[in-house]
Amino acid sequence: MELVENTEKGQRLEKAIPYSLKDIVLYFLKLGTWGFGGPVALVGYMQRDLVDDKKWLNEEEYKEGLALAQLAPGPLAAQLGIYIGFVHYRLLGATLVGLAFVLPSFIMVVLLGMAYKLYSGLSWMQAVFYGVGAAVIGIISMSAYKLTIKSISKLNVEAVKSNWILWIFYIIGIVVTAVTQREEVFLFIISGLIYMLVKAPPAWVKKQPVLPSIILAGIGFWEFSSDNLIKIGLFFAKAGTFVFGSGLAIVPFLHAGVVQEYNWLTEAQFVDSVAVAMITPGPVVITVGFIGYLVAGFPGASVAALATFLPCFLFTIILAPSFKKISKNKSIKAFVDGITASVIGALVGSVIIIASRSIIDIPTALIAISTVLALIYVKKIQEPHVIFAAALLGMIIKNFGPLL
Repeated sequence: MELVENTEKGQRLEKAIPYSLKDIVLYFLKLGTWGFGGPVALVGYMQRDLVDDKKWLNEEEYKEGLALAQLAPGPLAAQLGIYIGFVHYRLLGATLVGLAFVLPSFIMVVLLGMAYKLYSGLSWMQAVFYGVGAAVIGIISMSAYKLTIKSISKLNVEAVKSNWILWIFYIIGIVVTAVTQREEVFLFIISGLIYMLVKAPPAWVKKQPVLPSIILAGIGFWEFSSDNLIKIGLFFAKAGTFVFGSGLAIVPFLHAGVVQEYNWLTEAQFVDSVAVAMITPGPVVITVGFIGYLVAGFPGASVAALATFLPCFLFTIILAPSFKKISKNKSIKAFVDGITASVIGALVGSVIIIASRSIIDIPTALIAISTVLALIYVKKIQEPHVIFAAALLGMIIKNFGPLL
């Protein structure tokens, strides 16, 4: 790898090794097929493989992509992948990389959706998800904790003092979500605006005295209605527009919509859909494909996935060309920070709601607690390992519990 001079920073950057469009698309097809571990792990794989090993990108290009993925709405890993495709191959690269990354896990969740529709009424499937549902609560709880200390601040007095406004947004997000049992999009927007005005008011605010207002048979493969598809498309497009950072941030949106508002799924089915996302590779947000399949078969799965990832794709290709300038805008950063605090609070509120309905007895409580402890203390353990262990425990408890 050659070294080139970065005149703006006075640094020497490594020049990326040329690679073909086919190379990058095949890489993301493989990552989408085998990339377990959630958004943080997937982002780590990209840096290790593309920057450190293959040297297709230099450190600066990778960091710019990661910053864009964190600042703009959209699931973190998918957004970064689309940006990497855009770096050297523009619109075509972004499109093909995005499809290659999402397609393997989409196919998997559709197949799981078929199996779920066929077998969910059988005792062995119910036993599996008895354990899995409890483990999912533990996994989401750990994710919410990690997102909290990463996006708001660490849990020490000085850090909380310096970020007290974000902590207020966070707590309000928890309370409002837990009480109303639905996502409040305007709460997120208001949080972002307030934090922007306090921390980094844009120039136009200072100039204007008045702020503008912001206003298949047996498996349900082809069972759908046109009205449902339209509702699915609109709902999942809205959800995809308000996902910042981890794909699990979409959980409160999905729960409020598919369970509370539209009654598309029961509480148990929703928890199972999150579990499916945990045991499949690729972006966690692909759970929308499973949900869409349960609601309206394959057309529902396709519309849900397309609507969820389309905002992420559009934001990336629109912002990428001018991102160097945008990323330095303090007002935009403050706006995103405010929204993120409120969204993570909503995630915690959603965990409380789901846990109150999924933790139904002592065994499920123990499975949830054990999941958290395993993720904290067992090195290199990944969510799919925990899910499979919980499924086995569920079958043992349901089949042999009465005999013990």
